Amino acid sequence: MIDRALFVRIEAKDGKADEVEEFLRSALDDVKREEGTVHWYAVKFDAHEFAIFDTFGSEKDRLAHLAGKVGRALIAHAPSLLNGMPKIEHAEVLTFK
Repeated sequence: MIDRALFVRIEAKDGKADEVEEFLRSALDDVKREEGTVHWYAVKFDAHEFAIFDTFGSEKDRLAHLAGKVGRALIAHAPSLLNGMPKIEHAEVLTFK
């Protein structure tokens, strides 16, 4: 059952939005290899604002994702690509379709 989620807000530095978008697009292949990540969405709101929304069936899966390749890469690239660190919000899935 899907009952855990993450919502991660990302703000690109000036002139870095294209690189952030490419990073997010390229991350999909790594996320596909994560058995515990049920859904993973990377979205763009405007020229600088992005987000990731993903869902999990357990806390173990959510923590594994955070410690996984994409999570580590996002934190490693934050100083050069982002205005501040990503804002990671843990959420509880109430219902879904």
